[in-house]
Amino acid sequence: MIEMELNKIVIDEKRHDQLIALKEKGGLRILPIVIGLNEASAIKLKISGFNPPRPLTHDLIVTIIQELAATVERVIVDKLEENTFFAKIVLKTADGALKTIDARPSDSIALAVRFHAPILVDDEIIKQYESFNKEKL
Repeated sequence: MIEMELNKIVIDEKRHDQLIALKEKGGLRILPIVIGLNEASAIKLKISGFNPPRPLTHDLIVTIIQELAATVERVIVDKLEENTFFAKIVLKTADGALKTIDARPSDSIALAVRFHAPILVDDEIIKQYESFNKEKL
């Protein structure tokens, strides 16, 4: 697993494209992931420090997790299949148990940003992405 950090959020409302770029922590590799406008906005709002008057969806999820005395331990992007990324959210419960929940990368990263949790990407995904882009050239 490679630890990555959120490097960039691109929102292009004209083309209806949104993506997040994850950058290898302490390295050079970058992994762009196309996400939905709502998720891109949720991540961007949190990073910018905006606090909405009422909780948005990801903020509500944070509150639920905290009220259950759990925390987001880490986020793992673990699969790339037919240009679709898959992720897992690893929760740590009050008794120390780890619970793994299937989720979209966009939602996972929105929660990782809120919990300051590490974002891990399977090295094979990065290699697969790099290989795919070399073929396109």
